[in-house]
Amino acid sequence: MFQIPDNWQKMSLKERQAARLQSWASPEVEFASPEAEQAYKQRAQMIIDVINLETPERVPIIPWWGTFPAHYAGVTVEELMYDFDKLGETFRKFNADFLPDALVSCALIGPGKAFELLDVKNYYWPGHGTPPDTSYQCIEDEFMTADDYDAFIVDPSNYFMRTYLPRVLGALGPWSMLNPWTNVVELPFVGLALIPAGIPPVQQAFQTFLEAGQVIMEWISAVGPIEGASIYGLGLPNTIGSFTKAPFDTLGDTMRGTRGIMLDMYRQPDKLLAALDRLVPIAIEMGVSGATSGDNPFVFIPLHKGADGFMSDKDFKKFYWPTLKAVLLGLIEAGTIPYLFVEGGYNSRLDIITDPDIPGGHAMWMFDQSDMVEVKKKLGGWATFGGNVPGSLLKTGTPQEVSGYVKKLIDDVAADGGYIMANGAVLDDSTAENVHAMIDTAKEFGKY
Repeated sequence: MFQIPDNWQKMSLKERQAARLQSWASPEVEFASPEAEQAYKQRAQMIIDVINLETPERVPIIPWWGTFPAHYAGVTVEELMYDFDKLGETFRKFNADFLPDALVSCALIGPGKAFELLDVKNYYWPGHGTPPDTSYQCIEDEFMTADDYDAFIVDPSNYFMRTYLPRVLGALGPWSMLNPWTNVVELPFVGLALIPAGIPPVQQAFQTFLEAGQVIMEWISAVGPIEGASIYGLGLPNTIGSFTKAPFDTLGDTMRGTRGIMLDMYRQPDKLLAALDRLVPIAIEMGVSGATSGDNPFVFIPLHKGADGFMSDKDFKKFYWPTLKAVLLGLIEAGTIPYLFVEGGYNSRLDIITDPDIPGGHAMWMFDQSDMVEVKKKLGGWATFGGNVPGSLLKTGTPQEVSGYVKKLIDDVAADGGYIMANGAVLDDSTAENVHAMIDTAKEFGKY
């Protein structure tokens, strides 16, 4: 866990960030070898240099991986969700064979048995709605109804426990019978408030919840050593410290759904805006608490519904950007580093996101389909940026074509630092030769 210094309140934003980065870059652990420790510190320093908008010894290479490690190992994603020995073999080999500059984490391959116990209804996952060798799939539905806004705004936690979770986790359906926990305020009324906890279906729901928790403990107990073998054995820093979301995406992805939130923008915009504001401190706390407990300053934020074409720039400025900006400022205030995964194109958004209120040198923006020359013009010298190697090229192109694309990216936008080489969209499918071409070319031609 990151230890907050005694003089934290007197520190500047850059000093807070530096303190978190220094702790992350110098873990108090025993590495497998002096070579591994040296490699870890070398890679960590390159990443620190680009965060500080300085010129590293070469361009860091931090691709974003999906289910490709499973395909590379010749196993299904479903197998990895249940067989933790295979999970370890798959990811240890993948990290050793490709050696990017940051850990390829197995933690995003979740525990399938826990999902079964909980009866997850808002996603399909490998072997349970999607084919065993593919990724998960969000189910578009209105698990939060158009009439739920007032209840959500008054008390989001109460709403999640007694309304939303019973809808998306079938095993927790009986939780809808619980009283609000805020009813437990005085001794004479504790018994009355907790009557629903004694109802058999509610007790069974809690029992299943505990069983799922035990499965998750078994899973994370396996994940830790798998990650450690690559971090401390190969010297690969972990650049995913915690996770949070843009408030608009929290509501629009798996709560209201795309159709629902688009209707809300026109039918009840004031309630939507109030709900988005309510999510800001929750999103900040989610990111900061995970970064602190894991002693890792990077807060991963996938941006889903802010892409070009989803909404106008006018609506982006009204519904999407203000609360995302507030979350970014809160994360930066806490010394963490927002790590934004910008899905789709943000070509019409570049002038908006380069907001002068956001201090420079405090965030990473990884782009998918944006014009990288324009990104460089707008973000260069203000924020770390990267990405853009197309998944389609990695799947259907040749190693020579991939190498040529990577060289051009480096020539176009990496000249004076602040740039990270990465693919654009999450990589589920490719060829090993093309992935090697991306990584090896960047290592060779990305030297300063």
